[in-house]
Amino acid sequence: MMAATRAPVLYSPELLALAVELADHPLDREAIAQGNARSRSCGSVIELSSAHDDYLAEVGLKVTACAVGQASGAIFAREAQGMDAAAVSEMVSALASWLEGDMPSTILPRLELLEPARPHRGRHEAILLPWRAALDALSKPSAPR
Repeated sequence: MMAATRAPVLYSPELLALAVELADHPLDREAIAQGNARSRSCGSVIELSSAHDDYLAEVGLKVTACAVGQASGAIFAREAQGMDAAAVSEMVSALASWLEGDMPSTILPRLELLEPARPHRGRHEAILLPWRAALDALSKPSAPR
């Protein structure tokens, strides 16, 4: 009799631990750049703030999402600092390719923690949500200073 192979656990302790990191990145409603994104498939919402409107700095997040969306937000908050809209857009494309199995998880540190979510298409939008909120924030015209 063959031993059954176990699928990776979607909500691993490591993935759940990422959600705690969001406390290090509180949303700043007074920041110059504000963006948000909502998942049409699951209803998750991410609000984002950045101290600059031409690149991401002092990123703050308010995440109303499943643990996968929260983990993605935590990875984003650490890795997206300093990215401009072009770099964020490139990462959205790379992540979409990764979700389809066309790219390795090495495109972003700690992305391997989200590996068990790849077969769950309903979680894909939650993974992309912080990046889409960043594009929203970086695409708005800046307010006069």
